[in-house]
Amino acid sequence: MQYGLIKTGTFAVLHFGVAFLVGYLLTGSILVGGVIALVEPLCNTAVFYMHERIWDRFAKGRTAMAN
Repeated sequence: MQYGLIKTGTFAVLHFGVAFLVGYLLTGSILVGGVIALVEPLCNTAVFYMHERIWDRFAKGRTAMAN
């Protein structure tokens, strides 16, 4: 198995775990903690994707201006 894939997988497990723990500690509800653990990482992933696209456009624009 590839190192990057293992690293990504362990990070995902940690992310879901932290999201669940924070949700549970704030609400005292396992259900709410579970929902937060599912929804928050999905939203975060979508935001990260858009963030990367914006930075890619920014980098391409700076490269074009430099040439």
